[in-house]
Amino acid sequence: MSRIRAVVTDIEGTTTPISFVHEVLFPYARARLAEFVAKRGDDAEVAAALAEARALGGVPDASRDETVALLLSWIDEDRKAGPLKFLQGLIWRQGYEDGVLNGPVYADAAAMLKRWRDRGLRLFVYSSGSEEAQRLIFGYSDQGDLTPLFENYFDTRTGGKLDAASYEAIARAAKLAAGEMLFLSDHAGEIEAALKAGMHCVRIDRELSLNVWHAEGAAPVAGSFDAVEEQLAPGA
Repeated sequence: MSRIRAVVTDIEGTTTPISFVHEVLFPYARARLAEFVAKRGDDAEVAAALAEARALGGVPDASRDETVALLLSWIDEDRKAGPLKFLQGLIWRQGYEDGVLNGPVYADAAAMLKRWRDRGLRLFVYSSGSEEAQRLIFGYSDQGDLTPLFENYFDTRTGGKLDAASYEAIARAAKLAAGEMLFLSDHAGEIEAALKAGMHCVRIDRELSLNVWHAEGAAPVAGSFDAVEEQLAPGA
C-alpha cells in the first residue's frame, strides 16, 4: 500500500460502535423531536426543513403535529431523509454541547488516525450520517476533539454509499487518483463499490481480534486500525 496518500473512513462499525447510533443517538432525537419543533418550529432553518419533509413525504399541507409524526416514522424506519438528518443534527448538537452526549471512538482508530495524519496522509470521512453529525461525533468524542485530523467530510449528498460513482466523486474532490486512496468500512457492499471506483479497501470487522488481518477475497479484512497499520506502514 505504499502508493496510499489518503484514507477515507466510515464511522458506524468502523471508528464508532454501531450501537451508539441506534441505541443512543436515534432514541435521543426521537424523544426530543416534538418539543424541539414546538420551540423552534418558526426558526427559518427549522421551518424550511419541516417544509422539505412535508414535500418529500407527499403531504405539503400537513399540520406541524402531522409533520412530527411523519419524521418519527422515518426515524423508526431508519430512513436516510435529508430534512430528518438536519433536524436530528440540531438536536444532537444541543446534547453534545450540554455534555449529555459523548461520541465513542475506538481507541485504536483515534490513535492510528493521529499517526497517519502525522505521517502526512490526508484523512477524510464518508458516512451516511450528515456532515453535521460526523463533526459532532468526532468533535465531542471520548478521545478528545478529533476534527482537526480530517480535511473534509462526505455524506449522502455526495451519493449513495453503495454506488461506485460516490467514491469517484470523493477522489475528484480530493484531487487524487482513486488508487491513491484507502477506504475503511465495516460494510461489504460499500467496500465493493469503492473497489469498483479503484480505491484500495480494507473491511473492518470489530468482532475479530485486534491484530487479525485476513488477505483473502477482493479486499483484506482487519480486526482494528492497528492491523491496517501493519500493512500500511512504510516498508510494509
